[in-house]
Amino acid sequence: MFAIGASPNSAQLRILLLASDVPKGRQEIYGFGRHAAMAEELFTERLEGTLGDNMDVSLSRGLGRSYGDSSLPTKANPKVLNTTFADRILDFDPKTGLLRAESGLSLARINQRFLRDGFFPPVTPGTQYVTLGGMVAADVHGKGHHVAGTFGDHVTRLRMRVPSGEVLWCSPTDNSELFWATVGGMGLTGHILEVEFRMRTIPTPWIMMETERISNIDAFQVALGEAAQKRPYTMGWIDCASSGSKMGRGVLMSGRWAEPDEARAAKPGRLPRPTFPFELPSWAVNRLTVSAFNELYFRKHPRGVHRSIVHPEKFFYPLDAIREWNRLYGKRGFTQYQCVLPRSAGPGSARRFLETLTSLPNGASFLCVIKDCGAQGKGLLSFPMEGISIACDIPIRSNTQELVDTLNQQVISEGGRIYLAKDSFTRSEDFRAMEPRLKEFERVRKQWDPDGKLSSAQSERLFSA
Repeated sequence: MFAIGASPNSAQLRILLLASDVPKGRQEIYGFGRHAAMAEELFTERLEGTLGDNMDVSLSRGLGRSYGDSSLPTKANPKVLNTTFADRILDFDPKTGLLRAESGLSLARINQRFLRDGFFPPVTPGTQYVTLGGMVAADVHGKGHHVAGTFGDHVTRLRMRVPSGEVLWCSPTDNSELFWATVGGMGLTGHILEVEFRMRTIPTPWIMMETERISNIDAFQVALGEAAQKRPYTMGWIDCASSGSKMGRGVLMSGRWAEPDEARAAKPGRLPRPTFPFELPSWAVNRLTVSAFNELYFRKHPRGVHRSIVHPEKFFYPLDAIREWNRLYGKRGFTQYQCVLPRSAGPGSARRFLETLTSLPNGASFLCVIKDCGAQGKGLLSFPMEGISIACDIPIRSNTQELVDTLNQQVISEGGRIYLAKDSFTRSEDFRAMEPRLKEFERVRKQWDPDGKLSSAQSERLFSA
């Protein structure tokens, strides 16, 4: 069976894999930060039927774009279900925008199918190479969180197979505790089979983008708040290697969908996506190279406010422009540390975080992103809260655990928390100190999975599985 909108190549690949029954046995699988685990990965189009025969499967896994170990199995239960062949669009109502699809459908395929017809997902993360199931499990957010919330805010129903083997629907009104524990629950409450959510209509498939250089982190916090009052999408790149009066300088980017009289006449085409050709040596990312890159990137953007019509992929998914860019960090890989600092922590919270980061050995990053966040999501472990989110890529070194421990203490003192979809190193006691909702999540999880059938390397690390 071919998924609606699937290319012949992807459909042929699906059939070939099923016919040859590969991969067989245990093999290494990875998170996007290049963390590995040994796993027996099951590929199938028939999620429900396969789960009926293999309820010892520890978790479902999509495209593996979570950075850390949330989609990696434990050593005790290495069997995972890959959902990417279960990628059919099951129903779509163009009058209401209501879309129902299997959980393995990727955001990239949704965009390819619907963008040209004037529809776009209500929330999109910074990559389109994620599945619907993964978007629910991580309760993803994006540049528009201050107006649109998280993806879970727009999900109307989930069809799930819970650990008992029962297949059921849940929603904000039916099995609501299960629903809100699943939204942001990192796949630990059941296997998501189908997702129903409402697409939004857009006037054109082009983005009107504004860019502006900002002098330091204190000015950035103010500028982000002002931009959020004017435009639905905001974010910034900041230089986390600079210090003094330049600390946190960067480029503020904001945008909205272009109106018909502003947009280009042609539809956006597919962009070239070259592959990063090889692994860099681990020493290549250091404070000197990071500082040089940050200086060049900052100077690349001229002073003043600049407006342009841009391709939506360049605006929403700039890192997708290069395949396998994670090779930049070498064999040891990297972790992304992403936290949210609440508005109640005050206007100096971002500066205090950067001061802590830059005071640490190896506390430098090519990529450091800051976003304005709106109200806290309803998911029991949903990440954002009203405040400022900061995400920075950190190469893995011998002191990475110590670095993360120090950053976590800073975040705890500010009343913030970290994002589970990015985390690799947080200790259980630190996460519990950050997350007052965890006890309620554990209660609901225990109710639906009393025997602890579902687990991940992350849940074993943070929640004792």
